[in-house]
Formats: sequence, structure tokens, C-alpha cells
Amino acid sequence: MDIRSALKLASENDLDLVEVAPAAQPPVCKIMDYGKYRYQQGKKNTAKHKTISLKEIKVRPQINEHDLLFKMNHLKRFLEHGDKAKITMMFRGREIVHASIAQKVFRRITEEFSETANIEQAPKMEGNRMTMVLVPK
Repeated sequence: MDIRSALKLASENDLDLVEVAPAAQPPVCKIMDYGKYRYQQGKKNTAKHKTISLKEIKVRPQINEHDLLFKMNHLKRFLEHGDKAKITMMFRGREIVHASIAQKVFRRITEEFSETANIEQAPKMEGNRMTMVLVPK
């Protein structure tokens, strides 16, 4: 089809004449809505980026062994899925005086996940809670 008739056909349908393969002999063109095409290409590019979400696990300083293992299984699943994991330890009343117990729990979690995760934020006190953030390697 010659260029003039293609342009006329495109304008009659309120579409654009887009050159698809300029190196071909003769050049290949397509009648399409170019704005819609660019929008869809932009959506495809943004869909490829994986969103990393922040998952939170709450623990207590006097946590039972079984409960800690249960929470660490959840942590493992979050990290395998590619999400960040935030561990929050909440203190009630006078428990805040015994921060060393909390440090032991965080040290245990760090040792358990040393091969599969990096520490993005080391254990840090924020008011009556202590937080730590792990990211998958």
C-alpha cells in the first residue's frame, strides 16, 4: 500500500501510521493507536519490577522456645519469598530494664539467618520497643 492511502486510512479511523521495521525493504508500517501502544509498553516495563514488601514479626523478651521457632519459620518464609522482614520486640512495664534478654533473642535470630539474610537495620531501641530489619541475600 502506498504512503498516501495508508495515511488517509489511518486518519479516517482516528489512528496513527507507525513505522515498525524501517530496515526492511520496503519499510513495514502499521496502523495503530500510538498513545495506547506507548501506555501498554510502559505498563509492561513497570510490571517487571518486583515489589518488595516489609513483613513484620512481633516477639516478646520472655518468648518461649517453641514460639520463637514458630516465628523464625515465618521469617524464613518471608525471606525466601523475597520480602524484607522487620522483627519488633515489645517491652511491657519493667521488662525494658532487661534489654540483655532481648539482645540474646535478636542474636539468636541473627545467627539463624546469617547465611540467608543481611541485617539492614541492627537492633535499635525506639521507645518501649526494639526493632531489627532483615533483607534476603
